[in-house]
Amino acid sequence: MADLSMNQIIHAAVLRDVARTEQALRTMRDGDSARAKQIQRGWAHLVEQLTHHHEQEDALVWPYLRTQGVDADLLTAMESEHQDLAEALRRGSEALSAVVADPSSGRTEAAAAVISESGRVISGHLEHEEGDVEPLLRERSEHPGWKAVERKFREGGVTRAGAMMAWLQDGAGPRERTALRGTIPPPVLLVLSKVFGRRYTRDVAPIWRG
Repeated sequence: MADLSMNQIIHAAVLRDVARTEQALRTMRDGDSARAKQIQRGWAHLVEQLTHHHEQEDALVWPYLRTQGVDADLLTAMESEHQDLAEALRRGSEALSAVVADPSSGRTEAAAAVISESGRVISGHLEHEEGDVEPLLRERSEHPGWKAVERKFREGGVTRAGAMMAWLQDGAGPRERTALRGTIPPPVLLVLSKVFGRRYTRDVAPIWRG
């Protein structure tokens, strides 16, 4: 069994991108409109990935756990935190739109503070989920109902899967990379990320090396 679950690997990528966004804003040159647009595009990709991840949890994971008699208060808290997280992402997107409109140092510093606060909200939810929900899923890893949920996770098509695999590996540490290879056969991972993840590799990954 992999050291980290796929859920934890995704969470690590999310937190990486939040930190990257804040750092990019704090180091952006005053008036650099081209860089502002790049950072906005990188944040938009994070929003897309995290929103999709949470929509899957709302549609599949929480209903499954309800059928298992899991504490309803915990699942209600998860749903509420998703709403808080969506609002944090929205505030981050608005702050970045403001930077694109006015890439001044003052506006950029303000946006970095918003992203930092959004990161606090995101991190708090991910820690809660990993601490209280992950153990429940590990206990049910061989349950037929959970296996059916996992199959539904894979229904998004190879293009989405490829973009996700390329993203998960971009900047990942050794622990995340090892866990990912332990979850997905390396030849499959290679094809998904290199062939179907080319758009991410071309359009998003260079932003964090800029």
